Amino acid sequence: MAFDGHDLNDYLQSAINVAKAGGELIIETFYKEKSIETKSSSADLVTETDKAVEKLIFSTLKNKYPQHSFIGEESVSDGEAVEYTDNATWMVDPVDGTCNFVHSFPTVAVSIGLTINKQAVVGVVYNPILNEMYTAIKGGGAFLNNKPIKVSGQTELCKSLIIHELGSGRS
Repeated sequence: MAFDGHDLNDYLQSAINVAKAGGELIIETFYKEKSIETKSSSADLVTETDKAVEKLIFSTLKNKYPQHSFIGEESVSDGEAVEYTDNATWMVDPVDGTCNFVHSFPTVAVSIGLTINKQAVVGVVYNPILNEMYTAIKGGGAFLNNKPIKVSGQTELCKSLIIHELGSGRS
C-alpha cells in the first residue's frame, strides 16, 4: 500500500521487525531487578531497558531510513529538541507501560508509529510478554496477530468498556 509515494507495507514490516527485537530486550529483563530513575514525577519512570530499546529502534530505523525524523519518549525527556514537520517521522515509546514493567506486570509494549505529512500511516504495538502484535496501516485496517480487529460499535456509554490512565502526575 502506498501513501504520498511511500511504501507503507515496507514501513510496517520494518516496524514489526524492530518491535520484535525491542521486545526481546524487554523479555530478557522482565523478571529481573531493574535500575529505575524518575523523570517528571515519582510515577514517571524510566529504566535502562527503556533507553536500550529506544536506542535499538532508532539505530535500526535510522540505518534503513536516514532521511526520516525520529521522536522518542526517552530522548525527548532527556532534553532532545523536537521539531515535528511533514517529514516521515517515527514516534516511539520503547517500553509503553514502564510502571507495569518495573513491577513485572505483563501489560507492557513497544509502541511505534509513523506519520507522513503529520498523518498517522503506520502503527505497531507489541506486547512481548503476552505475544500480542497489534498493527495498523492507513486505509488497511487494524490487526491483532494478523487477525482483523475493530471497535465494538457500541453507542451507549453505560454499556461500553472504558479504560483510563491517571498519567504520571500524582498531585
